[in-house]
Amino acid sequence: VEMFVGVGASRVRDLFEQGKKHAPCIIFIDEIDAVGRHRGAGLGGGHDEREQTLNQLLVEMDGFESNEGVILIAATNRIDVLDPALLRPGRFDRRVMVGAPDVRGRLGILKVHTKKTPLSENVNLEIMAKGTPGFTGADLANLVNEAALSAARLNKKHLEMSDFESAKDKVLMGPERRSMVVSDHEKKNTAYHEAGHTLVGMNLPQTDPIHKVSIMPRGGALGVTQTLPDEDKLSMSNIRAVNFIAFLMGGRCAEELIFGEYTNGASNDIERATQLAHSMVTKWGMSKKLGPINLKRTGSSPLSGANPYAEQADYSEKTAQEIDEEVYRLIDENYKLAMKILTDNKDALARIAEGLIIWETLDFAQVKALVAGEDIGAPSLESTDNDSGSSSSVDESEAVAEKKDSGVSDKSGDDPVLA
Repeated sequence: VEMFVGVGASRVRDLFEQGKKHAPCIIFIDEIDAVGRHRGAGLGGGHDEREQTLNQLLVEMDGFESNEGVILIAATNRIDVLDPALLRPGRFDRRVMVGAPDVRGRLGILKVHTKKTPLSENVNLEIMAKGTPGFTGADLANLVNEAALSAARLNKKHLEMSDFESAKDKVLMGPERRSMVVSDHEKKNTAYHEAGHTLVGMNLPQTDPIHKVSIMPRGGALGVTQTLPDEDKLSMSNIRAVNFIAFLMGGRCAEELIFGEYTNGASNDIERATQLAHSMVTKWGMSKKLGPINLKRTGSSPLSGANPYAEQADYSEKTAQEIDEEVYRLIDENYKLAMKILTDNKDALARIAEGLIIWETLDFAQVKALVAGEDIGAPSLESTDNDSGSSSSVDESEAVAEKKDSGVSDKSGDDPVLA
């Protein structure tokens, strides 16, 4: 898209002329939605410069012959806003979805990025691959760089598993806010909140295994409970969905059970639980009362992606009321389930919370020991820094240089490639 009218179309013509001269060749257009958006969405009407560029692109694609030896490929992560004329047969009629790698792909990518990195014997890349669902190749490269930075700051000779865990926490949740002053009461409240999530998750059949629980402030959160799936999950059953709602409610239930009051710390949990319950009722047909029916809201616009117009329901007010009742029922039933689990295991809840207050971060083995009533001791305050004079230590300046070259991709969606 150019400032002056006609320049974009002229450059499109020149692009295809150059392609024909250098045939056989491939023409690749990245982020084609910049010029290929639905026509009529601009403010300049039919004389919009972007639309003229798109029209010229369509003309050039129509002029292609099968034996010219030129292949046109384009990429976008907003295929929903492309003009239909681009996607008709004879133009971009083949679509290849390039999604995030699965666990085997992530393991292979981690091996590539750690090939020239000194690793400690305790580093298990398989665990890291399992614990990074949804990460792209660029995300994993950034993860290794962050781990190298962490090791370099501590003058370590090799990257350890703790460096990777610290890097993953930083990528997912932001850096630790150790300078943040948290009162003893708020620290205790957060400890019981996270202990509630943990204990409920451990007592439900279809929740992912607990991986780590922490009350170290990160980003806007005072604590976090991490789960680690055994394998990549591509679907969600109704049992798993309701179990996850109970898991989300566990934090607020623990606050109410122990302190007789609750804070706004559960706001994100409540939001996620409500969204999940609403999807169960309106999208996935998981409501016994309404049955297997999709109750969607309509309202779409070809303008730039996000819909600026108010959506309208395709169902009656009575059905809308029944939807609200079903969402409330799902939340209420699983809130009561979480409360029952915590009430029946109140001693274990207290042990986990006290362990969090002492350790700040617990792994699953420590949590399991606390639930069983075992003593896990207290953390050592001795420094674990290694000798900084070794030539084989991780160099922070090199890690920073590598970090500048690796970008973090947007994980909002897959990138379809059009051919």
